[in-house]
Amino acid sequence: MSKPIRVRFAPSPTGPLHIGGVRTALFNYLFAKKHNGVFFLRIEDTDQNRFVPGAEQYIFDALDWLGIAPSETIGKNEKFGPYRQSERKALYQQYADQLISSGWAYYAFDTTEALDFHRKQHEEQGKTFIYNWHNREKLDTSLVLSIEETDRRIANGDDFVIRFKTPVNETLHLNDLIRGDLKFETSLLDDKVLFKSDGMPTYHLANIVDDHLMETSHVIRGEEWLPSMPLHVLLYRAFGWEAPEFAHLPLILKPVGNGKLSKRDGDKLGFPVFPLEWKTEEGISSGYREKGYYPEAVINFLALLGWNDGTEKEIFSLEELVNGFDLNRVHKAGAKFDPEKNKWFNHHYLQTQPNASLAASFSPILAEKGISVSIEKLENLVELIKERADFVSDFWNLSTFFFEAPISYDEKAAKNWKEETPALMQELISVIENIGDFSSRTIETIIKDWMEKNEIGMGKIMQPFRLSLVGALKGPHLFDIAEWIGKTETIKRLEKAIATL
Repeated sequence: MSKPIRVRFAPSPTGPLHIGGVRTALFNYLFAKKHNGVFFLRIEDTDQNRFVPGAEQYIFDALDWLGIAPSETIGKNEKFGPYRQSERKALYQQYADQLISSGWAYYAFDTTEALDFHRKQHEEQGKTFIYNWHNREKLDTSLVLSIEETDRRIANGDDFVIRFKTPVNETLHLNDLIRGDLKFETSLLDDKVLFKSDGMPTYHLANIVDDHLMETSHVIRGEEWLPSMPLHVLLYRAFGWEAPEFAHLPLILKPVGNGKLSKRDGDKLGFPVFPLEWKTEEGISSGYREKGYYPEAVINFLALLGWNDGTEKEIFSLEELVNGFDLNRVHKAGAKFDPEKNKWFNHHYLQTQPNASLAASFSPILAEKGISVSIEKLENLVELIKERADFVSDFWNLSTFFFEAPISYDEKAAKNWKEETPALMQELISVIENIGDFSSRTIETIIKDWMEKNEIGMGKIMQPFRLSLVGALKGPHLFDIAEWIGKTETIKRLEKAIATL
């Protein structure tokens, strides 16, 4: 690592940022911060046909929310700008021309119909058509046309592409920081299109030129780009540039079945695969933020999809992830996405939030139901229920009985309501009426003293008492519930249970 560490995240604005892309951004961010380097973001929008309005801003908003914003990008520390490929268009022509001049690339004038014909012809013979050394001098290319004819056709406005001239019969021995030594046979590679007649480069050319000009030291990207590695290394060679180091991250796999995690998996199993909500005419795709996940929980969970620090530790702050991150600890095999583990992380981070913050988030949910409670009292309630919650949105179901008396009683729990129970509950009402300080501790002490003095078993009182207040045998500490709803409401619910059960 002699040269300065500069790594990039280079998404295309073709839709919402997938959680796999977020993980790629995160690993680049962690690597840069670990080595006091720069994490920059470049928008790769050379394919204008796939451009989706709003997608670019979505990428920036998502990374900001997650706390892993780039330190260098569009409108921010533009040391090597522009950082939008469509604005770098003028750059690429000269590099395409350079490859033509040096013999590393050639013009190809084949029409779509001609290529379709060749593919069909090969299929009929049980073969696969590959545009490479095997046939490039038999096709409509500048390798067989005279210079004059080539120039005439370009001047005439004929459609063309510039293809890379892949070397023949060479074995490439390449190193990947995650996968180790890799071997590629150049004779099996196709001659990729680098430049189109509309003046726009393809991903392969623009990517290499930009990474070189922006002084990228390491290319950390998804496993799906591994087949492109030999072409990219050969392009660096063709230009006479030093190639960056490469690291290809493992795929994030479906929770169930085989293959890469997709939006369809999230829709089917009810979990988000995008950091933020994404709206289209077809509908709304849910996001982690809108589902109530904490950004720290998403980051922590994603970091452990394909990486660990070699210990059993699971909870990491962003600072701890930076300090512990090492590409040598990234796995080669795909990492299965576990929605329940995802929730587990959110549960942990919810428990660490201040009650005041949780109460402030819960208050609008209550307001929608026409319920108004002081923040102080709501903080007390949150403390009682948060242990059972994964999300703030769980609070209502965990606390309904604090605001509404039971209108029905759990049938199974009602079996604890015996013949002698109404009389015992009536006595309990008398005890409660005489309690002055209606605090949880005082209520518990006085009721337990009464039970002990009268030799009444715990089960005969506690279960019917809870059933009366809650409607089921669930909820936090019984006497905390009684204090929160108050003496009048406690007695009212006991009377209703006596009358109903």
